[in-house]
Amino acid sequence: MISKADIRAEAARLLARFEQAGATAVEADILQPADVLLDLYGEDIRGRAYVTSDAWRGEQMLRPDFTVPVVQMHMQHGADPARYAYAGEVFRRQEDAPERAHEYIQVGYEVFERDNAAASDAEVFALFADLLAPLKLRAATGDIGILKAAITGLKTTDRRKAALLRHIWRPRRFRSLLKRYSTQGTAQRELMLERTVNNAAAMEGTPHVGLRSVAEVALRYDSLREDAATDPISDTEMALLDDILALRETAPHVLSNLRDIAVDMPAISPAVSALAARLDAMDALGVDVENLAFETSYGRSSMEYYDGFVFGFYAPTRPDLPPVGSGGRYDALTKVLGQGSEIPAVGGVIRPAQVLELGGLTGTGDHYAAGKGGLSQ
Repeated sequence: MISKADIRAEAARLLARFEQAGATAVEADILQPADVLLDLYGEDIRGRAYVTSDAWRGEQMLRPDFTVPVVQMHMQHGADPARYAYAGEVFRRQEDAPERAHEYIQVGYEVFERDNAAASDAEVFALFADLLAPLKLRAATGDIGILKAAITGLKTTDRRKAALLRHIWRPRRFRSLLKRYSTQGTAQRELMLERTVNNAAAMEGTPHVGLRSVAEVALRYDSLREDAATDPISDTEMALLDDILALRETAPHVLSNLRDIAVDMPAISPAVSALAARLDAMDALGVDVENLAFETSYGRSSMEYYDGFVFGFYAPTRPDLPPVGSGGRYDALTKVLGQGSEIPAVGGVIRPAQVLELGGLTGTGDHYAAGKGGLSQ
C-alpha cells in the first residue's frame, strides 16, 4: 500500500517541475465559501461536496478542487500574465464509487494569459504529456467550445439554446431536450402544454401549495406555450449536431470533418479555426498530433466550468482508475469570478497517488518534446 508520505513526496516533485516551467506556487484554504463557489462546479461536484456551516462564516465546504479558488485569488490580486502551481488535498464524497478515495492530493498548473490561447493550451498539454510520458498513458482530448458554438448558431429560440447549453454536461438530459425540440418532439411539446393548462385550470380558486411560486408556475406556462408554438429545430441542423457529437478519431481527421460541417454550419467556424491553431501549436512543441485522439463529446462529464479545450490521460491497463491527469480551458469562469473583468485561462491537475500506483515517473524529461512517442494513443 502506498503511504501518504510517498504520495506527498511525489506531489512535491511534481510541484517542483511545475515551478521549473515558470509557475508560482500558491495555496488555497481547505474551507471555501460554499454559497459563492459551489454553483460553479456543476451538478456532479455539488452532489459530492462536504458542506458545513457556522454562525460566523456561513455555509462552507471542504475544497473539492483548486481551480476555482485559484481563479478567485487571481481575479482579485493576480498579475497578467501569470502561471500558478499548487499541491494539496481535495475532498469529494464517493457514494457511487465507494472504492475511490474521499480525500486525495492534487497537483496542478494554471495559466492566465491573453496573447495566444492556442499556445497556452498546447503548453499545458505538452507539459503534462512530458511529465507523464514514462507511464505510457492514453491521451484523450476534446473541445467543449465546438459544441457550444454549434448550439449558439442554431436557428431556434434563445430559451431553447440556453436550456441546451445548460445541459451540455448531462448527456442524457441534453439528448432528451434535442428530441423534444426536433420534428419528432412536436407531439410531446403540445402534450406538455396541454397538461400544464389542464392542471392550472383544475387548481384555479384553490389555495397555492407547493415549492414553486405563482410567478414561477406562470413562467413555466409561458415557456411551454412559446415552445409549442415554435418551429422545431430543422432536420438538417439536427443531423449536423449528430455528426458533430459522433466525431471520434485522430485530431487531424476530426478537424477535416469539422471543416466540412462548417460549410453548412458556419457558426462553428471560429471554434474549428481555434482547434486548428491549437494542433499547430502542439505540433510545434513535439506532440504527436497525427495520432492524438480527439472526441467532440469528450469532457461532458468533467467540471462544468470548462468551456473550450479539455484533455485527460488514462492508464490503458487500468480502466477502473479515473484519469491520472486532466484539465481544460475555463475562460468564462474568470469572467464570473472577476465581476466583469476576465482573462483567458487553462490548466490541469495530476493525481500523484495514481502516478505511484502505476509505477512512478522515473526518467521524466526536462523538456516538452516527450509528447512524441511517449503516449499510447
